[in-house]
Amino acid sequence: MMKDTKVFYVSEKLEPKALDEAAKILSHGGTVAFPTETVYGLGANALDEKAVMQIFEAKGRPADNPLIVHIASREDCKSLVLEIPEKASLLMDSFWPGPLTIIMQRKKIVPDVTTGGLDTVAIRVPENKIAIELIKRSGKPLAAPSANLSGKPSPTSAEHVIADLSGRIDAVVDGGDVIIGLESTVVDVTSEVPAILRPGKISKEEIENCIGNVNIAYDDKVHPESETVRSPGMKYTHYSPKAGVILVEGENDAVVRKIKELVEDLSMRDAKTGLMLTEESGKHFSETESFSIGGKDKPEQAAKNLFYGLRFLDLKNVDIIIVDGSFDSTGIGAAVFNRVRKAADMIIKVK
Repeated sequence: MMKDTKVFYVSEKLEPKALDEAAKILSHGGTVAFPTETVYGLGANALDEKAVMQIFEAKGRPADNPLIVHIASREDCKSLVLEIPEKASLLMDSFWPGPLTIIMQRKKIVPDVTTGGLDTVAIRVPENKIAIELIKRSGKPLAAPSANLSGKPSPTSAEHVIADLSGRIDAVVDGGDVIIGLESTVVDVTSEVPAILRPGKISKEEIENCIGNVNIAYDDKVHPESETVRSPGMKYTHYSPKAGVILVEGENDAVVRKIKELVEDLSMRDAKTGLMLTEESGKHFSETESFSIGGKDKPEQAAKNLFYGLRFLDLKNVDIIIVDGSFDSTGIGAAVFNRVRKAADMIIKVK
C-alpha cells in the first residue's frame, strides 16, 4: 500500500508547526526522513520494534544490518547503554554534537531489530539544529540509517529522498542540502583498544589525539551476506547508482590518460559514459557528460559531491560512470575512497 508522503519545509528558523507535525508522526510510530550534517536519515522510534521494521521495509534493507540511534544530547545515552566508558566520554567531549557514532554495550530497552541482534548499540548526536529539534519534540531516540533505497547512493538533499522513498515513508523534513555529504565515522569502544568500523569526517588521527591508539577494523570491500557486522556500511551493496562504476586511482596525469583510453573504448562499444572528475582533470574533457568532484587537493569537496554526482549522472542515463581517483586520500579523503570503492564495479590503479 502506497503512503501519502508529506513534505515539511523547515529552515534554521525551526518552523514549530512543521516540526510538531513531523514529531507527532514519529511519536505515533511513523517514519520521517530528516537532514543531518552528514546525509539525510530515515528516522523512526528506536525503541519501537514495529516502527523500526518500517525503516527496513521502506528501504528494502536486510534486517540484520545495525542502525545508528540519533539522540539530542549525551544525557540521553544513559537510558540506552549499560555504561559510558571513559574513552567514550572523551570522544563525546571532543566530537558531539557531530559526525561521530560511538558503539557501546546496550541496555535491553533497545530492541534487537535496532541493533541487528547485537549486544551493542551505535549512537550519535547530530550537529544539525533541525535534527536535534525533531528528536526533542518527538521525545524519542531515533533509529536513522541513510534515507535512500538500500544499495543506492546516500541522499544529500530532500529531493534525493523523495526520488527514492516517496510513497514508502510517512514524511520528509526538507532542510536543504547537507554540509558534509558522507556518513559519520563509527568507533567501537567496547574493547580495550577501540576500533574504527567506518571512516568519516572525523579521522583516525583526530580520534587518536583524543583517546590514544585505535585499530582500523574496516576495509573497502562489501562483506558476505553470511557475515555478522557491527556497523552500518560494512555489509551488502552500498552507494551504487544504476550505471556501472569504474574507479581509476593514481596520480592526476596517469588518471587522465587512462580515462581518455576508457572513454574511447566505451564509445566504440556504443556505451554512454559519464565522468566524475577533479577540477584539474576536467580541463582535459569537454565532449563527455561530466560532473566536477572538486579540487584534487580538497577532499572535503569530494566528500560533499560524491553521492550528489553519482545521482546527477544517473539522471543523464549514462551506462558507465568513470570516477577520477586522483584526489587527496588523507583525512576525509580516506572516507571518500571507502565509499567509491564499495560503489565501484571495477577499480583500475595506474602509475
